[in-house]
Amino acid sequence: MTKPIYQHGGDLDAMAQKYHIPKQEIVDFSGNINPLGFPQAVKKDLAEHLDVVCVYPDKNYTALRQAISQYTGAAMEHIVVGNGSTELISTFIKAMQPKKTLIVGPAYSEYEREASLCGSAYDYFPLEEKEQFALNTQKLLSALTQQIGLLILCNPNNPTGSVVKKKQLEAILHHCKQNHTAVMIDETYMEFCDDMESCCAISFVKKYDNLFVIRGTSKFFAAPGLRLGYGICSSQTFLKALKQNQDPWSVNSIAAFAGEKLFFEKSFSKQTKTLISAERNKCIQQLQRWKNITVYPSSANFILLRLNTSHISSHDIFEALIQKKLLIRDAASFTFLDESFIRFCIRMPKENQQLLKELKKIIEPPLL
Repeated sequence: MTKPIYQHGGDLDAMAQKYHIPKQEIVDFSGNINPLGFPQAVKKDLAEHLDVVCVYPDKNYTALRQAISQYTGAAMEHIVVGNGSTELISTFIKAMQPKKTLIVGPAYSEYEREASLCGSAYDYFPLEEKEQFALNTQKLLSALTQQIGLLILCNPNNPTGSVVKKKQLEAILHHCKQNHTAVMIDETYMEFCDDMESCCAISFVKKYDNLFVIRGTSKFFAAPGLRLGYGICSSQTFLKALKQNQDPWSVNSIAAFAGEKLFFEKSFSKQTKTLISAERNKCIQQLQRWKNITVYPSSANFILLRLNTSHISSHDIFEALIQKKLLIRDAASFTFLDESFIRFCIRMPKENQQLLKELKKIIEPPLL
């Protein structure tokens, strides 16, 4: 299939340079990062302990993994940490050595890239727009033949915001276990769900050693610069491969120290969930009243829209909004999507209303 353009949200430096707008003046709705920013308590603690850079981190990251264990409920021996999730994605694919990978899409381009770099052929299983991008479990099970060595699923999915429930996940895991298919579930946006318990896959890790669950701190904790990712897996093959292939101290001292604190920020987590849920619902309710778009259900901190008019494209909207210093995601580069799709993330209430106001001027112009 045709390769998509590798593109990521949140590239403010490139936008500032291209459009000659100071980076700090751009309101970024493209990067899907928590609008509350990095937790203030951890920021203060980190500032007071910058001398951690003077010592090597613990090679086993014991305190960090203990914190993640308490946060997720996963067994400490099943937890691994890495320099962002990309390192862990790559290592898992190398350890599983799949001849063919099936990616549920539209999806984050890094899955395809890492599969290719690791020598695995890949194909996509489409989430259907006519089904509001909900996963059709039976169709997926039919596509998961014994030739598929690895299934990659993002839950909630980026860019659609659709979510897969536990009952569906267990059917998929059971089927894949029988077919000797590894499963990688990216839960980057899981913490933004209203009901994590109904869709989180971590409780299945002990039962299914073919499962690898990935998370990170970039989005929910607004810390993409830390490059701290973690994974949960009970596969001894993978755990051994990671130990053999991962560079020593792949997580730096600052990231390790911050991570030990982040996962205990219960007040921050509660505040985030309350804000995102309320603003997501408010935005969707407003958008549902517009005539020229379709808005899809979302369990993440972003919303996907489809234009129902041929008079304007996603690129046109992107260009019009960046002139207002508002940066959204033109979703045309995602597999299965086209120039009728845009995505924006949830920010603070005033910013969300500013974006909707400008979007409405473009998409729903008043009749003359």
